[in-house]
Amino acid sequence: MSELENEEVNKLVNKILSDYGRGRAIDKMALFNQPDVEKIKQITNKLIRLVFPGYYRDQVYKSYNLAGNLTVLIEDVLYNLSKQIEIVLCYDEICSRQENGEDDTLSSSEEAKFKDQAYCLALTFCNRIPEIREYVQTDLEATFQGDPAASSFDDIILSYPGLRATTINRLAHALFQLNVPLIPRMMTEYAHSVTGIDIHPGARIGKYFCLDHGTGVVVGSTTIIGDHVKVYQGVTIGALSTAAGQALHGVKRHPTIEDNVTIYSGASILGGQTIIGKGSVIGSNAFITKSVPAGTRVTIKNQELVLKDRNGMIIEKNDLDQSEAWFYVI
Repeated sequence: MSELENEEVNKLVNKILSDYGRGRAIDKMALFNQPDVEKIKQITNKLIRLVFPGYYRDQVYKSYNLAGNLTVLIEDVLYNLSKQIEIVLCYDEICSRQENGEDDTLSSSEEAKFKDQAYCLALTFCNRIPEIREYVQTDLEATFQGDPAASSFDDIILSYPGLRATTINRLAHALFQLNVPLIPRMMTEYAHSVTGIDIHPGARIGKYFCLDHGTGVVVGSTTIIGDHVKVYQGVTIGALSTAAGQALHGVKRHPTIEDNVTIYSGASILGGQTIIGKGSVIGSNAFITKSVPAGTRVTIKNQELVLKDRNGMIIEKNDLDQSEAWFYVI
């Protein structure tokens, strides 16, 4: 690199360093005081191995001894998860003090307290894995029964993004229930990045949940979903206008979906007061902002299909046939 190039690089470095010093949220430099994204991904994948012990291999092991390998895996998860939880607990406390203009230095006794608290949270979470696996088993069964294309349970576990996303969400939700900051959201965003399915860890989802295809599904943080619910690709279960911003934090702003509901592709169901009654069927591309009674079928009114030639002349106009006979006005 020439002397002139070195000078230009140094100028650029100083310019960017100066920009870093403006005190904004994006200017934080405490890299090691924040959770490690790659570590969270690794922990998530190890948790998936705990949920499905016979499906995901670890090249470290030359032979397979269930008890021995499980011991190593659990010790690994406990250690690394507790370290990451300790980091977010300390980080949360430091940020809170900074916002209040207080001294953000943690004493050694405070650091020890957060370390013990983090281990207890990680241990409590790991003790919930059998309960989480029970829910995952029902999701697996619902997906198999609901998709004639599935050739086996193995097919679903190893290749279906819907089950992978819901499994990670159930793990993240357990941490969310323990009030662990940030990490649950990082886990579900990891699932989002690899599956295209965005389920907030705060969403409460019952048993036998089936995401068919799943790509583009969005489920908001205060959503409540009952048992035996089937959701197709492109569905949004979200909020109405969030113009009030942080004033809405903690307020129920996402719908409730009762038991035995099917929601077809592209449907949008919005609002915290919106309830989709038990046994309802929501047709493709429906836009719902009001509650739907139990047993209702919702479809879109027939659309007009227009065929034109190359010169723009109309060849034929027909209403698109709809398989559902009922339309619920919203």
